[in-house]
Amino acid sequence: MSELLERLRVKIFADGAVRETIAELRSNPLVSGFTTNPTLMRAAGVENYEACARDLIPLVQPLPISLEVFSDDFDEMEQQARLISSWGTNVYVKVPVTNTRGESSSPVIRRLVAEGVQLNVTALMTVRQVEEIADALSGALTGFVSLFAGRIADTGRDPVPIVAEAVEALRSQPQLELIWASPRELLNVFQADAVGCHVITVTQPLLAKLPWIGRDLDEVSLDTVRMFYDDACAAKYALGSPRVRAAG
Repeated sequence: MSELLERLRVKIFADGAVRETIAELRSNPLVSGFTTNPTLMRAAGVENYEACARDLIPLVQPLPISLEVFSDDFDEMEQQARLISSWGTNVYVKVPVTNTRGESSSPVIRRLVAEGVQLNVTALMTVRQVEEIADALSGALTGFVSLFAGRIADTGRDPVPIVAEAVEALRSQPQLELIWASPRELLNVFQADAVGCHVITVTQPLLAKLPWIGRDLDEVSLDTVRMFYDDACAAKYALGSPRVRAAG
């Protein structure tokens, strides 16, 4: 394992919904938890939400797994959260920061916290939202706050100072952990670590790049040149005279 990875303080949660992949990652010492959502489940071809969730929960125990409600009605959302929570002691219920009408989920969060439901409040984009949700989670014994740093970056904003400010916003509540959600590249793991973010979710394609960490850049350059050359040969590309054709 790379020395850079060994020095990381930020925890890595694997993000996905494919059972075979999750089973493989369960034995990866770098992975400390798992998260999923309806979008990932749909992409994985999941048809029965409950059956899939109940299958994954014991597969990853005792590591935490976050499973999301999917109702847009607050009363039903609350009922779904209670049900999902009952499926396992390692379950954190993902509740969106608002419904699709932009109405705050804070009242639902407060009621669920009072009942002891472990929560992962998701889809946050601003420090103001982090502060609001931290207040709603103030009575929780444990919980996660998912700040979608990758989507912040997609808007052309640098997410690093926003994540750093969010970390400070949670400083007075050590039972809450900030998640850097939707990373776009492995660099985000080190950025999250540098600002003291507690957790970062990482998808399988990014996890597959972990062996690249710390590689010699001249070696990477040579591998890239070889890749371009090999692909040109495999495609049998040709321009003009035989002397300028890709050998193959």
